[in-house]
Amino acid sequence: GHMAGPLALARRSALCLVLLATQACSVRQYALNSLGDALAGGGATYASDGDIELVGAATPFGLKTIESLLEEVPEHRGLLLAAARGFTQYAYVYVQTPAEELMQRDVAAGYAQQARARALYVRARDYGLRGLRLDKDNVALLYWTAVAWSAAISLSKDDPAMLAGLPEVDKLIRRAQALDADFDHGALQTFLISYEMGRPSSSRDVAQIARKHFARAVALSDGEQAAPYVALAES
Repeated sequence: GHMAGPLALARRSALCLVLLATQACSVRQYALNSLGDALAGGGATYASDGDIELVGAATPFGLKTIESLLEEVPEHRGLLLAAARGFTQYAYVYVQTPAEELMQRDVAAGYAQQARARALYVRARDYGLRGLRLDKDNVALLYWTAVAWSAAISLSKDDPAMLAGLPEVDKLIRRAQALDADFDHGALQTFLISYEMGRPSSSRDVAQIARKHFARAVALSDGEQAAPYVALAES
């Protein structure tokens, strides 16, 4: 009887500590998820900025912030998509494209820059695959994972292990087509122009197929995007 009071108080105190810790953990998780949601939805801010150099300087910090958050909330689908999309876009605009220009002056430096682009594409692909394990029918994840993977393959013509991923890329693309062929104002249709023209097993009427994708991409973007025209010209 003498110990009942202190023991009961100790139990109540311990229970309170457990509840407080659980609540704190829950609040922290909520805060991390909320921050993740905000970061995942912030891509439009970058895309609409007219100062491309400013965007290029700011993007690495944003991408590393996303990666840091993913260590805390590894199954945040929005962050996984943002990472797949962000690393792909950054690699193409700020690493691979300058590498192609650099090749004209310094071949060794150009190849080194291409290797960096390839590594960033692989990083983007891996984030996309993580997201697809959580949501296999997410068209945006299917699209950006396929774009990143195919870009990495295009810079790895001498790597049989990387080339072996082509059938998997094709599965992602066909799944995205089946779910939403008109995704993102014709982004998928634009990608298919180059993809169909570059596939090893392309049929003889591949140019006609590519032009159908081109026409659809132009229609979906109201003729206001250069990407379909660039893709057709380059292919």
